[in-house]
Amino acid sequence: MTGPTTSRGRLVLALALTVAVGLFLAFVPLHRHWFDLNVYYDAVGHWLRDGRIYDFTIPGADGADYGFTYPPFAALCMLPMALFTWPAAITLSMVLNVAASATLLTWLIGPIVQRHGWNKWFAFVVAACLFVLLEPVRDTFSFGQVNLLLLVLVFFDAWLLSTGRGRFAGCGIGLAAAIKLTPAIFIGYLLITRRWRAAATATATAAAATLLALAVAPGASRIYWTEALWDTDRIGVLSYVSNQSWEGVLARLVDPVPPSGVVWALGVLAVLAVWVHRVRCAVALGDERAGFALTGVTACLISPITWVHHLVWLIPALAVLVDSGLRPDAPPARRRLLLQVGAVVYVLLCSSVVWLWRFDSTGVDGFLGSNTYVWICLGLLIALPLRGARSATMLSQEPHTARVP
Repeated sequence: MTGPTTSRGRLVLALALTVAVGLFLAFVPLHRHWFDLNVYYDAVGHWLRDGRIYDFTIPGADGADYGFTYPPFAALCMLPMALFTWPAAITLSMVLNVAASATLLTWLIGPIVQRHGWNKWFAFVVAACLFVLLEPVRDTFSFGQVNLLLLVLVFFDAWLLSTGRGRFAGCGIGLAAAIKLTPAIFIGYLLITRRWRAAATATATAAAATLLALAVAPGASRIYWTEALWDTDRIGVLSYVSNQSWEGVLARLVDPVPPSGVVWALGVLAVLAVWVHRVRCAVALGDERAGFALTGVTACLISPITWVHHLVWLIPALAVLVDSGLRPDAPPARRRLLLQVGAVVYVLLCSSVVWLWRFDSTGVDGFLGSNTYVWICLGLLIALPLRGARSATMLSQEPHTARVP
């Protein structure tokens, strides 16, 4: 676990690992050529020229036409892209995602590194190399997506709550929910954990951002909330293998027939019931970190469309899983099991395995293989290990005991 014991040995291994990962990323995975960033960039330009943003589309690889699908407040946040050339917009996207990745790694692995007394810079380099190999992370960079930035906004509130600064919490979740609706589930987490002030702050922030967009762009707001939001064809093909949500499973099962809305709703209710139960258990044990991680996993399952790059919301759960396997107070057999499971989950999330069934997801192998990431989500939701308050290490550089008002 500690690696080389000398500074020279760590430097050599860090350089070798960085070069190897860089070569892998350059030549092996599919490159998405910043497709989503191109949608944002051109849609904003179209909005400024013609006054309409939700009628702009670009054809995708799966045969669907993709347009701007986020709320109007997100469009306002992306307006500054109009000041940049296309190469500069790509550079800005990469810089923001690198900064978001560094922030997340600091929050997620910092307490682990401190607890075990590992060399900080070496552990960070190794963790960063492992981080960028994850397919959701690779795709977030390659598509020019915003998921890592939203994850930082949400976990900033988690950091505030876990370090005794809860009176300032809620703004990050509110902004994330106003930019993209999926993070709104974290307001539900705040309500379940009885963080009434944080929940009110998050709701007020999301509402204020939405009203700001309504005041600045009333036409776009009207079209989004009355038309575009409800048009699932704008988001993509439900049965496309990249859709790793519960509805994606149903869509692939019955393709080309649309999936049953009743069956989907029943599945969502079951997932939410498990989520509420597990979150309450985490709160009772004072495990803030696991509570937020479970909420991210649930968001992936219940969203009608969860593209592979959306699965960056699983990263906190993977960190909790590995951290639990590294804790010295756990029985050795349990530690080995957790680390083995964590390794399997990590390898699968790096493997792009679901794309083997891109053209044919029929049969038992297609059902199991094309939905691999969904099974991972379900497994994490049901069995993610929780820690007691005395042993919980929160999202900070020093251990804190969680307090639930």
